[in-house]
Amino acid sequence: MTDDYEAVVYDLDGTLVRLLVEWDRVASEVAHVLRDRGATPPDGLWEMLVQSQGTPHHDAVEEVISRHEREGARDSERLPHADDLPLDVPVGVCSLNCAAACRIALDTHRLDDHVGAVVGRDTVATQKPDPEPLLATVRALDARPERTLFVGDSARDEETARRAGTAFEWVVD
Repeated sequence: MTDDYEAVVYDLDGTLVRLLVEWDRVASEVAHVLRDRGATPPDGLWEMLVQSQGTPHHDAVEEVISRHEREGARDSERLPHADDLPLDVPVGVCSLNCAAACRIALDTHRLDDHVGAVVGRDTVATQKPDPEPLLATVRALDARPERTLFVGDSARDEETARRAGTAFEWVVD
């Protein structure tokens, strides 16, 4: 897999590990936080996070989501792709989860020594499918996008790779 690439970047949740997070519960808590602050929450957790960006509510929304992600990272399940590490090229993680949760999950499964860069949704100003998080990860690994493989489990990951100019590989369970 790595012969054709100078770096490999993985999504985290659903790729290397599965965070044990009750997403419906998180969405309910975030909606409650928004209503308490006088805002009308849209349907869907991701929509609530996006809508809160640039508002006084963002930090409170982010704290609820990040807290659950950090807890879920401690109890996460290691997935088969994690057994591929270490690789003979630099490895990074580019995730929609917060960077702290990524680091906790990597540490929990003793993968942290094999990952040279971690970019979470709170590391740069934009999130996947915008290419910047993946490009920031590639830069941190001192690699070139056209010589990097991004491994993920979602259409959003595939779109991110296309926009960033990297190769893409779907995780196959």
